[in-house]
Amino acid sequence: MDRRSFLQTLSAVTLSQLLGACQQNNRTVLEVNLLPKTLPPQLIGKFRSKSQLSVQIGLKSSSQDIFSQLQQWHSQQQTQDATKTSRGADQSSPPVFVPKLASLGDYWLPSAIQQNLLHPLSVEDLARWSALPPLWQNLVRRDRTGNLSDQGDIWGAPYRWGATLMAYRPDKFRDLGWEPRNWSDLWRPELRGRISLLDQPREVIGLTLKKLNQSYNLENLDSVSELSQELEALHRQALFYGSTQYLESLILEDTWVAVGWSTDILPAIDQEPDLQAVFPESGTALWADLWVQSQAQSKPEPAAVSEWINFWWEETVAANLSQFTSASSPFLSSNLTEKAQSYLLAANSERIDRSEFLLPLAPTTRKQYEKLWQTLRAGL
Repeated sequence: MDRRSFLQTLSAVTLSQLLGACQQNNRTVLEVNLLPKTLPPQLIGKFRSKSQLSVQIGLKSSSQDIFSQLQQWHSQQQTQDATKTSRGADQSSPPVFVPKLASLGDYWLPSAIQQNLLHPLSVEDLARWSALPPLWQNLVRRDRTGNLSDQGDIWGAPYRWGATLMAYRPDKFRDLGWEPRNWSDLWRPELRGRISLLDQPREVIGLTLKKLNQSYNLENLDSVSELSQELEALHRQALFYGSTQYLESLILEDTWVAVGWSTDILPAIDQEPDLQAVFPESGTALWADLWVQSQAQSKPEPAAVSEWINFWWEETVAANLSQFTSASSPFLSSNLTEKAQSYLLAANSERIDRSEFLLPLAPTTRKQYEKLWQTLRAGL
C-alpha cells in the first residue's frame, strides 16, 4: 500500500470504528489517551487483533487536554484512596484497577513529574530499551523535579518525534540563486517582510541563539550581548507570528518562508508540490511524543502497559508509523522513506546531533525570555 492510498483509507475510518466496541469478558482493560491522527487506525486494529487486552482509546483535542486528564485521573484516585481509608478496606468488593496510558509531549513531562501524575516505567518491561538510541534514553531519565538525570527513573517511552523546520517556495528563490539552508538565511535582506514565525518564544529566541552558535537551552540569555540586536533584525523580517495557520500565507505566496513544525509541514508538502522544506544545517528544536503511565492506580499493571509500548517499538510497526504518518519512530534513522530522509533527518545524523530538545528553564531564565519576548512583540 502506498502512502496516498493509506492516508485515504485512514481518513475514511470513522471515529466509531477507531474506538470500537470493547468486549470485556474478564479481559484486562487498558485506557489510552492520545491526539487525533497521531496513530494509523490500521495499526491500532492490528494491536487489538493480536492482544488479549481490551483497549479503550480516548481522543483529546490538544496536549493541554491530555495533561488535564492526567490531573483529573490523579485527583480521582486521591479521592478514592481517601474514601477507602475513612471507611476501611472492603474485602468483599476488591477494587478494579484499570491501567491508564497517555501520549504526552516531552515538553509537558517535567510538570507531570513534579505534580506526581505519572508512574515510572521499568527497564525490565521494555523489550527494546537497550536498542533505543541514547538521545531518547537520556530524554526520559529524569529526577523527581523533572530535570535530566543519569540516575533518574524512566518516565516515558518515546514512540514518535519531529522537529522545527523551514518550509519555503523554491520558485521565489530561482532568480536569487540560493535557497534557505540554515537559520542565518532568515536574516537575508531579500526576505524582508516575507517570513512567518511561530508565536513561541522558545522557538524564535532559540533559533536566534542557534544562529549565534549557542544552545536552545542557554541558561543566561544576558551572556549573549548581540542577542537583542539579532532578534530585532529578525523581527523586521517577519510578516507575522502564528502557531496554527502559518502555512496558508506560504501557499498563497504572501510569504516565501515559514518556520514551523514537521507534523504541519510534511503533510502540506504532500498536498502542495510548490513547497519544499529544509532541516537547518546548524540543528533545530526537537520534540517527542511519549507513552506515559498515569499514577492514577494504586496497583499498576506492568504487563498491560509494556505490551502496548513494546508493540509500537516493534520493527515493522515502527516502520509503518514512520512511513504513513508525519512523524518518525526513534528506532528508525536510516530506514525511512526518501521524503522523510530529505526533510526530517536530512539524510545526515550530524544535524540531529546538533539539535536539541527544549528542556525546563530556571526561573531566572524564564524571566529573561519573558522580558525579551515582550520587548520584541511590542514592535509588531
